Amino acid sequence: MLMSEAESQPLPPPTFTFLVLSLRAQTEIQLGLMHFGEEEDKPQPNLSTARHSIDLLAMLQEKTKGNLSLEERRLLENSLTELRFRFVQASEELSQAASQKA
Repeated sequence: MLMSEAESQPLPPPTFTFLVLSLRAQTEIQLGLMHFGEEEDKPQPNLSTARHSIDLLAMLQEKTKGNLSLEERRLLENSLTELRFRFVQASEELSQAASQKA
């Protein structure tokens, strides 16, 4: 049985840090901060799914309170702060773009 290149690559260990970084990257894609391809092919932010992902991280923060190492807690707090800030920026940019078209 042949394995694809992706299957032959070792997966990172399933850590809390990896989970937070995965959700953060997913949210950055949803906010249009990270995309693959040409600049002109950049997709519009999907604010509803980005908000949902941010809410998932906030729920994770609440449910793990008191059970994280200092590094894990800081990663989660910093990720939430950054993503919330970027969410507001993306919302304002979309509003400005919509008002310029009108």
